[in-house]
Amino acid sequence: MTTDLATAQEWLETWTDVSAVEGLVIKPLTSKYLPNYRGWTKVRRRDTTEAIIGAVTGTLTRPGLLVLGRHDDTGRLRAVGRTVALRPEPARQVAEHLTAAEPGHPWTGVRFAAAWGSRDVLDAVLVRPEVVAEISADRSVDRGGVFRHPLRLKRLRLDVTPEDVPQLGAGSAAAAG
Repeated sequence: MTTDLATAQEWLETWTDVSAVEGLVIKPLTSKYLPNYRGWTKVRRRDTTEAIIGAVTGTLTRPGLLVLGRHDDTGRLRAVGRTVALRPEPARQVAEHLTAAEPGHPWTGVRFAAAWGSRDVLDAVLVRPEVVAEISADRSVDRGGVFRHPLRLKRLRLDVTPEDVPQLGAGSAAAAG
C-alpha cells in the first residue's frame, strides 16, 4: 500500500511484468471490500503491439470496430481480439485500406463473441487480412493468446506486413517496432 504517486507508478511499470498481474487497485485507505459494489478503481498496464485486421463490424466504408488476428505456428490466422468502437476519423482512415475478403478467408463461418465470455455475437464483415494495426492492449491475455479486454486502435502500420506481426501467443508484451 502506498499514497505516493511515484511509488505507484513504479509498481505499475515493474510489477505488471509478472505473469497474471494486470495492474493496480486504487482505493481509499479506509475502504473495505464490498461484494457487488464498484467503489475501487483498477488501473491496468497497457502496451502497444500489432495485429492483422481480419474483419470489421459495420461496413467496409464505415467500420464500427475491428476484429484482429495473428498467425499461429502453422501460419493460420487466428482471432485474438476486437477493438473498442472506432471514432469517425480513425474509421475513415481504416476504410481507405480495407478490401472485401475473397473466398477461402480463414474465418469463413466463424462467429465472434461480442465480449469476452459473452454469448452475443458480432455481425462481422470479413476483409482481406493484409492490413496491420498498432493496438494498445492491457496485460490480460488468455493462455491461447486471446486478449480478454477490448483493444484500442492506435494507428495503421502500413509499413509493416502481416508476416511481421507477432505470432499468436506473443501477448501484449511484444512491443510494436
